[in-house]
Amino acid sequence: MNPNNSESLTPQRIVEELDKYIIGQHQAKRSVAIALRNRWRRQQISGDMKGEIIPNNIILIGPTGVGKTEIARRISRLTNAPFIKVEASKFTEVGYVGRDVESMVRELMNYAVSQVREMMVNEVQDTALHAAEEHILDILLPRSKKYKKTPDGVDNPELTRYLRSREKMRTKLHSGDLNDKEIEIESDLDGYPSFDIFPNSNMEMLDIDFNEMLANIIPGRGNNRKMQTTVSAALKRFTELEINRMVSKEKLTETARQSVEDNGIIFIDEIDKIAAADRQGGIDVSRSGVQRDLLPIVEGSKVPTKHGTIDTSHILFIAAGAFHTSKPSDLIPELQGRFPIRVELNSLTQDDFERILIEPENSLTKQYKAMFRSEKVDLKFNHDAVQEIARFAALANEKMEDIGARRLHTIMNALLDEYLFEMPSASLKSVKITKKMVSERLTPLIESEDLSRFIL
Repeated sequence: MNPNNSESLTPQRIVEELDKYIIGQHQAKRSVAIALRNRWRRQQISGDMKGEIIPNNIILIGPTGVGKTEIARRISRLTNAPFIKVEASKFTEVGYVGRDVESMVRELMNYAVSQVREMMVNEVQDTALHAAEEHILDILLPRSKKYKKTPDGVDNPELTRYLRSREKMRTKLHSGDLNDKEIEIESDLDGYPSFDIFPNSNMEMLDIDFNEMLANIIPGRGNNRKMQTTVSAALKRFTELEINRMVSKEKLTETARQSVEDNGIIFIDEIDKIAAADRQGGIDVSRSGVQRDLLPIVEGSKVPTKHGTIDTSHILFIAAGAFHTSKPSDLIPELQGRFPIRVELNSLTQDDFERILIEPENSLTKQYKAMFRSEKVDLKFNHDAVQEIARFAALANEKMEDIGARRLHTIMNALLDEYLFEMPSASLKSVKITKKMVSERLTPLIESEDLSRFIL
């Protein structure tokens, strides 16, 4: 699996794709597009030089809700690369109770294993289903030893009748006519106990596969007992067993490891929370200590996981923070050096809000139209109504905390709240949002300090 090895994924193409979902912030899109393309360029190089080229990690600086996380999330989807988002403020220095920074690599690897397994399952799904169907048919119509070809290679009449009956049964199986029919199967087909163990967060440092460990300790019962089940349940069970047999665990782990090391993306949010200088007269286990622990991972080190050791040298790290009370230079110098690209994202204007409401493929107006359509109600927005919504969103961000595009969610919910509660209604077939309606519903909320504080 080599998700981003496509020559067609040029920086210009990446920016074009990001433009479909994120308004503005061209410089940030440009920076991540170049970083992404550089990874493909590195993989085209052979020899020792390939290992020497390290990714240019990025720090995105800007207030909440302006698109920092969305940019990182969209590029991971665009390239089908392993991606996780973590919050720097959740980590503590090694030796203290809490998550250690290496857990982000373990989490990324776990995600990659799931991602690669899904891909491999899709490849063998049809074959596994066919094998499972054959198993079911063998139970429904057991094959007799006498059903065999004659010495001259011609099917005997009994075999011909059996095969004809088998095909009729297959047709019924496909149509679902046999779904509720009960059959007897072996209960211990998988050979080990079927229960799950979920270690709690305090044990995540161990990163042990408890299920596999217990499966090795507690063997199967040895004598396969019979159990009654429906054909549909048995078909699902046999299909899963065939998939597990066809998907090689070694190949799965190796492919996932390579995917993480070559294409993995870790988005570290709220990095400004660990950037403040050390407090006087005490130890702050969530700031400078976390930076020191983070440094070797970003620089490139070997991190042990239950799926093997992961080299972080070529994982792309994208950090983000508002940096209201601190600045990137407050990070320790060594960590600053590992984030050479710094991009400042702009606060959103009224014009930006207007474009956000209309242009993206997942715009809020399109989302609400789809939700209203599910209730058989036609929702329309006048152009001047969209302008008014954008004006109120910009005004609310100006009067209160600037939460960027997230303000549109609160504004739209307050505007459409009555309809969302009223639907479905026989008398409600269409809704047209006008400028006057927007003004009447939102002006009281904006003007009242108490209402705006709690509602917007």
